[in-house]
Amino acid sequence: MLRLFGRRLLQGLFSIIGASIIIFVISRLSGDPIVMMLPNDAPLSAIEEMRRTLGLDRPLWAQYLIFIQHALVGDFGNSYRWKMPALQLIMDRLPATIELAVCGLLFSVAVAVPVGVMSAVNRGGWVDRVGRVFAMLGQAMPAFWVGLLLILLFAIQLNWLPAFGYGSASQFVLPAISLGWYPVAAQTRIVRSAMLDVLDSDHIRLSRALGTPERLIVWKYALRNAAIPLLTMLGVYFAAMLGGAFVVETIFAWPGVGRTVVEAVFARDFPVVQAGVMFTSILFVASNLLVDLSYGLVDPRIRDAR
Repeated sequence: MLRLFGRRLLQGLFSIIGASIIIFVISRLSGDPIVMMLPNDAPLSAIEEMRRTLGLDRPLWAQYLIFIQHALVGDFGNSYRWKMPALQLIMDRLPATIELAVCGLLFSVAVAVPVGVMSAVNRGGWVDRVGRVFAMLGQAMPAFWVGLLLILLFAIQLNWLPAFGYGSASQFVLPAISLGWYPVAAQTRIVRSAMLDVLDSDHIRLSRALGTPERLIVWKYALRNAAIPLLTMLGVYFAAMLGGAFVVETIFAWPGVGRTVVEAVFARDFPVVQAGVMFTSILFVASNLLVDLSYGLVDPRIRDAR
């Protein structure tokens, strides 16, 4: 088990290093941030002085080594736009992103579990077919399209919910549905497949033979065992929502990490872009590591095979 943990940890470190290189190079392809920071009529001497102050006059490889050296101690530099430490800015915006991701995950589970259970119980019936089509709509429509449709219907046409903002419970509804709709299909398939396996098991047949009510068999005994694969995957879905919430946050003007990184990209604010992407990358890798290790804890055969 310790060897498995060490191997997965090493793979995670390589993933984080790769992500740091990619985001470092790509962020600099957006252009020179000095153009955004100084007026158009700024003298050349001022531009060169600003470039030296920010360390942008050095070779790219030297800039990366300095960035990594400082990032290891939590120093991502100061934001060019917000004039504050980039990591502090990301940490200030992180709670809003976590709240949105939690609400989106709860919505996806609240939809996927009943649909998956009913599809398994009514295998091959109209409920099964309708449930699978309903779930697949989440993967057929991108999050930004779902968000725009929700705003058009519930905020503009019906005027039931606010189209943007952060703070009240009503402002969580549309962003959470938009973010949580995509993983509904995958979670529904997991629940349906696991339920089909459990419903065909011997202890379920024995429960039916003993006269246990079908409702109790399905929603208590079978669902409890079928929920194990879903629970092990929730960490991956949660991390994916944290990293992929920037589209939803931008559409709904949500003050989270994703929207902040998007604004930093347009402002060529390298420290904020690097801090935001690196932080979400670390969360994603850590979540995948915990989920991967959980398989070995739940099933010793997987641990021994690795």
